[in-house]
Amino acid sequence: MAPPRPDAPDADAAATASSPRVLKKYPNRRLYDTYTSSYITLADVKKMVLAAQPFVVRDAKTSEDLTRSILLQIILEEETGGVPMFSAPMLAQIIRFYGGAMQGMMGSYLEKNLQTFTDIQTRLAEQSKGMLEPAVINPELWTQFLNGQVPGVQGVMGTYLEQSRQMFQQMQEQMAKQAETLFPSFTPPKR
Repeated sequence: MAPPRPDAPDADAAATASSPRVLKKYPNRRLYDTYTSSYITLADVKKMVLAAQPFVVRDAKTSEDLTRSILLQIILEEETGGVPMFSAPMLAQIIRFYGGAMQGMMGSYLEKNLQTFTDIQTRLAEQSKGMLEPAVINPELWTQFLNGQVPGVQGVMGTYLEQSRQMFQQMQEQMAKQAETLFPSFTPPKR
């Protein structure tokens, strides 16, 4: 199946603003945006991610969802192109979780931790509004903000660490329940 002409209308392009944008991936590795009826690059997809614009990537022939693989490609490019976020030992540890009993719980744990961290970042950004004037930092307000933030940041980070500890504890409790189900004579060690 030949890819559609960029100027040809596409049925997926008529999607409403509330539904995710549909991107089609063709065998020639090209991505086609059905909303704009044009070919796009991974850099364009990254811009959509940064803008929090919902999208889904589908194989043009099979309609298989390829969104995760495209996102992983973007992460790989980011990791090899600049200052990496993940160290080699961290990546090795993540790989060790695949196929093990902890795989499902670890994904959920990491996702919740990342969401909590994002929420904290949002709160700090909201607190710092007004510190910046258009293209100029207001030194007086910035100094007041920083002086008042040390205890505030410590409190926010303390909350984050406590939530992370609680999530890890819940994960351990879930593991203990699963172990009891699988091995009725198993008794977890006392703390």
